[in-house]
Amino acid sequence: MVRHIVAWNYAEGLTDEENQKNAGLMKKELENLKNLIDGIISIEVFANPLETSDSDILLDSVFESEEALKAYTVHPEHVRVGSTYVKPVTTNRKCIDFFIK
Repeated sequence: MVRHIVAWNYAEGLTDEENQKNAGLMKKELENLKNLIDGIISIEVFANPLETSDSDILLDSVFESEEALKAYTVHPEHVRVGSTYVKPVTTNRKCIDFFIK
């Protein structure tokens, strides 16, 4: 199995209200990908970090295999969600992928 973790910050120039609305949409759309893309074991978005955090939003997901992760990255539904709900409202993307037992 492979764990895929991504963290973002909110893009500058948006209000707190806009950020919360956008985070809710990101959570809904990203978590729904489990129903649309084979190979996703789990996917969860966190958007209420403690003040000690460096990032505003975190995606924590697990895939059946490295091949499943690679297929996810180019899947049309993932591309749609990323281009519509994630990229326009975030910045400073950080990602780490690693094998788990």
